[in-house]
Amino acid sequence: MASDVEPHAKMNESDEEGLKGLFCEWTLVIVHEIMMMDQICIWILESISGEIYPFQGIFCSPVHKKEKNVNDLATRDLERRVPIGAMATGQLFSKTTQALFYNYKQLPIQRMLDFDFLCGRETPSVAGIINPGSEGFQKLFFGQEEIAIPVHSTIEAASAAHPTADVFINFASFRRLVGPSRNISDAYFLILLPSYLFDFLSAAASSMAALKQPTIRVVAIIAEGVPESDTKQLIAYAKANNKVVIGPATVGGIQAGAFKIGDTAGTIDNIIQCKLYRPGSVGFVSKSVSDHFKASHPSLCSLSLLQAIRCDNGHKGGMSNELYNTIARVTDGIYEGIAIGGDVFPGSTLSDHVLRFNNIPQVKMMVVLGELGGRDEYSLVEALKQEKINKPVVAWVSGTCARLFKSEVQFGHAGAKSGGEMESAQAKNEALREAGAVVPTSFEAFEGAIKETFEKLVEGGKITAVKEVIPPQIPEDLNTAIKSGKVRAPTHIISTISDDRGEEPTYAGVPMSSIVEQGLGVGDVISLLWFKRSLPRYCTRFIEICIMLCADHGPCVSGAHNTIVTARAGKDLVSSLVSGLLTIGPRFGGAIDDAARYFKDAYDKVSCNVLLSVPEGLTPYEFVESMKKKGIRVPGIGHRIKRGDNRDQRVELLQRFARSNFPSVKYMEYAVEVETYTLSKANNLVMNVDGAIGSLFLDLLAGSGMFTKQEIEEIVGIGYLNGLFVLARSIGLIGHTFDQKRLKQPLYRHPWEDVLYTK
Repeated sequence: MASDVEPHAKMNESDEEGLKGLFCEWTLVIVHEIMMMDQICIWILESISGEIYPFQGIFCSPVHKKEKNVNDLATRDLERRVPIGAMATGQLFSKTTQALFYNYKQLPIQRMLDFDFLCGRETPSVAGIINPGSEGFQKLFFGQEEIAIPVHSTIEAASAAHPTADVFINFASFRRLVGPSRNISDAYFLILLPSYLFDFLSAAASSMAALKQPTIRVVAIIAEGVPESDTKQLIAYAKANNKVVIGPATVGGIQAGAFKIGDTAGTIDNIIQCKLYRPGSVGFVSKSVSDHFKASHPSLCSLSLLQAIRCDNGHKGGMSNELYNTIARVTDGIYEGIAIGGDVFPGSTLSDHVLRFNNIPQVKMMVVLGELGGRDEYSLVEALKQEKINKPVVAWVSGTCARLFKSEVQFGHAGAKSGGEMESAQAKNEALREAGAVVPTSFEAFEGAIKETFEKLVEGGKITAVKEVIPPQIPEDLNTAIKSGKVRAPTHIISTISDDRGEEPTYAGVPMSSIVEQGLGVGDVISLLWFKRSLPRYCTRFIEICIMLCADHGPCVSGAHNTIVTARAGKDLVSSLVSGLLTIGPRFGGAIDDAARYFKDAYDKVSCNVLLSVPEGLTPYEFVESMKKKGIRVPGIGHRIKRGDNRDQRVELLQRFARSNFPSVKYMEYAVEVETYTLSKANNLVMNVDGAIGSLFLDLLAGSGMFTKQEIEEIVGIGYLNGLFVLARSIGLIGHTFDQKRLKQPLYRHPWEDVLYTK
């Protein structure tokens, strides 16, 4: 399909010439189209090269040499090849079968593991997961036990690590790697991809890589729309090496009570209803039919026929599930079920699997569901005529209502397309009936035909009653149980300041859009996230001023020095920032909380008269002298550089703002009185920025009228005010880091002249 995207620029011939020959560690690809599959944007890619390059079974087409059609070359090559082997003739799976799962999908793997537990398997059926470029483990559940399944980056590594895993389940979602040759000038844009991503993107390439592993015996390809030339190569290689390909466009397969592929048979409830947790006597194989027809022509099909043409689109297994359920109702159940897929060229055919079922002693009868389009069913007709099958076959080919249409009908999948009388459902049903299969007159009669055939086998003594077993209860996932109201679970985290569950995040209940639309600033955001309320504008403005004034104090203070040394050591931004922040404490920037706490305690000191119990407060003299007796320096007082005649401009700016905007500055005035007393002792015992912010924040909290006494005590006790300094100084420390990186400063070594060496 053509993309609606307009090309941004065309490329001239010189540009094209310069892009050739890039098939090394990186591969250049042209994006011609964009299409959607499974809600994922898929690019149709075309490789650029001057020659034809085989790439793990995929031919990369040159842009300029249009006389060479890559699909024709691949087809002619396959036509010349004669398969030297044959498909496996016996049972594919057992209770010990293990698989490698390509392209991690949590739900299909978990469903496989739940089926294992249901069947009483001792070991998980998924031995390893392959995610190109990733390694490690994925945590999943095996019954009640949580297990770690290894993740490998390549098919080769996974096969070597798990030699007993002989099934490869391919969930690669990329359908088409190489498109028809086009000019680069027609491309919308170009991408440069690592070569290993081709394996990841292409279902065909990864499937071929798996087939080439000596340990892999069966490959199931879930993706639909794999190019026919690629599929033919896979089929030829599999037959030549006695391996089995199921798909493309398949939901997979199942051996009841033993092993299943991906999403086969759907949910656990459906599996239990269809009695797939234990083996029956019926071998079932199907193609795929589509509900696209139902959607387009609802008036022309009966309900039962709609069931017959319902399609899983290669993933959900709707038609297979329908027949699993039907067979379970009228027989002792499935022994093995296979969906060969809906593409034009399936990796294995209906007759391949029916012949295989014929060789399995536990399978007593076969049920086949075909569809209009293609001639796959005629290979089954020939096998029946040649008496290669000696067990009853009940068959039906869906799509009989296609004759009601004047034009050709396609039922969703590429293979479900009638191309003439021989490919019609009626012709196939008649041929199967004449060859000896039990073919009902309609899909409505299909269930009855299966039941009648089974009952004859029971009456003839060829089928004995299956011993029923009670499957174990699959533990329900906690999230599912909570949603259904079956359990209640305590939460592990409480959050009261923000919520990201709605359409947009909220801060203390205020939507993000409202914050932006109202023109609120950083101070407002801090008031919401730290104090859980919208403070008056003078309060948020004061917060912003504090941040601006404390952002940096030069490269010589301890925090900046640490950050600079760390940055010059080649460390990253976070490491450099943290090294500076770790110096914040009682002696550097961490005295704001202590200053607020001591000033508040001194000012609010309650009289010892219990009957009066009124605030009396300590005089500056009493406060300073009491601290001196305790051996505690007064927080917020004292500076290494500033003096009484050279005050800190930051302190004066904050005090001027507070006097002009705060309703009350009683705590600030008390701190100024303390400063007056300490300056009488020494000229460097001047109020510093910690003392100014600490005292003024007390005035902000008390004067705004928005905080209770208890809340103010809590805010000071928790360390809110030091948070202001940490936030502000982070800005400067980040700046110092960038500055050193930009200047490309070498490793710092402290000069020995600046060290006093002594014994």
